[in-house]
Amino acid sequence: MHGVELMRRLIVGAAAPVTLIATGPLTNVALLLRGHPEVMPRVRRIVFMGGSTDRGNTTPYGEFNIVTDPEAADIVLRSGLPTTMIGLNVTHQALATTEIIAEFHRMGTRLGTVCADLMTYFAGTYHRVFGFEHPPVHDPIAVAAVIDPSMVRTVATPVAVELTGTYTRGATVVDLHRRSARAPNSDVAVGLDVDAFWRLLMAAVRTVGGAPRTSH
Repeated sequence: MHGVELMRRLIVGAAAPVTLIATGPLTNVALLLRGHPEVMPRVRRIVFMGGSTDRGNTTPYGEFNIVTDPEAADIVLRSGLPTTMIGLNVTHQALATTEIIAEFHRMGTRLGTVCADLMTYFAGTYHRVFGFEHPPVHDPIAVAAVIDPSMVRTVATPVAVELTGTYTRGATVVDLHRRSARAPNSDVAVGLDVDAFWRLLMAAVRTVGGAPRTSH
């Protein structure tokens, strides 16, 4: 079954309006809204990891998920549905420090080890490419913001996606200072309770757990 059809069935069959959490390019979400407008009254909110109020990570001003399909992001942001944007400006606040990675290792489970190994792998890339001392995490913050909205501070503001710029295609133009006459169309994350986020993520990993790590 195609992902768009799966979303349609789940939304239509849900007992209450559904919150969609998108942690990749917004292609399938845009296809859902365009192809099945009947689901729109059943969507409570769309929370997506993507964009930035500052600089990008794929192009100077474009974040990967938006740059991959700017038209899809434009459709979602202009849909009239409530949206929350979790951009790089916030995800870069959640750094997987040496202490954080060690805590995942200390769990002694396969999942804890996987998390630690992934963060260690990305640490080298972020240091080499961006000069980060520690790697950030991205997608889990979008999920955490739905579980506990108080964890992420947001500002209602106009957001547009640049579709034609020679150097800025895929950039999210976030009008934080309201320099335009456009009405707000998204709640944009601007702050994160970092300690609360890591507590939530670690509790989730401990709960899922998995078999204890074994040595060979």
